[in-house]
Amino acid sequence: MSGFEKKFGKYAISNLSLVLIVCYGIGYIIEWIFPNLLGFLYLNPYEIIFHGQIWRLVSWLLIPPSGFDIFTLLMLYFYYSLGTTLERTWGTYRYNVYIFSGMLFTILGAFLLFGYSLLTEGPAAIALWGTYGTYSPLAAMFSTYYVNMSIFLAFAATYPNMQVMLFFMIPIRIKILGIIYGALLVFEFVMGSVASRFVIAASLMNFVVFFITGRGKVHMTPRQAKRRQEFKREVKKSTRTTRHKCAICGRTEETNPELQFRFCSKCEGNYEYCEEHIFTHTHVRGQQ
Repeated sequence: MSGFEKKFGKYAISNLSLVLIVCYGIGYIIEWIFPNLLGFLYLNPYEIIFHGQIWRLVSWLLIPPSGFDIFTLLMLYFYYSLGTTLERTWGTYRYNVYIFSGMLFTILGAFLLFGYSLLTEGPAAIALWGTYGTYSPLAAMFSTYYVNMSIFLAFAATYPNMQVMLFFMIPIRIKILGIIYGALLVFEFVMGSVASRFVIAASLMNFVVFFITGRGKVHMTPRQAKRRQEFKREVKKSTRTTRHKCAICGRTEETNPELQFRFCSKCEGNYEYCEEHIFTHTHVRGQQ
């Protein structure tokens, strides 16, 4: 366990994948009830810098996937399953670091693209990012889509031999899907626009860091990961066993840390007493 994890691990958000899905749910509600409000939620550096709309640094997480149908629900459930399995394998802290670093890289990528557009387009770049409260195609490109894709890639790297049912019918190892998707990303990066390159590079930088450091290369099945977590919980419980307990009153060093405990040399057997009963108890004779 690293020093950062010891210090900040207690602040990690459990079941972070569910939190992200809840954010999508809020986004869909906003889209249905106040559709014009979505224009104020996108990650738009121009609005943040020149109009002080700093909430956009967070509100872009509410932008849901386009459309809402049965396939969207299946997709969300799929990524929820992948995310919770990764969290169970890596631990809550490391999974939080992975997801939040992807978000931070996305924000950084948006500002870098905005700076690049100012350098290359000059004042005309402002029009590319839209005017106050309007929809901007460039800003809309920075979403949680590629962050979710990074979850899929991390899962494929962690469980390369796990099989999934493609189109609910064709069994295929997930590493094959990961390789196919990775190849498509490389193609899109090479052949796409400059803006798409910024988006892809920024959003998937957390996976690049993960892959280089090898922190996620824990090749085990989800069942093995679950058993490992159960084992850790049992070990943690066992380390909390009481070391000292009074044979008379039952008080322990955990319930009463101010007490002193001693073994009685006159009792036959390992009998321990607190400081109040060490001299007043009846000695145990003829038994173990």
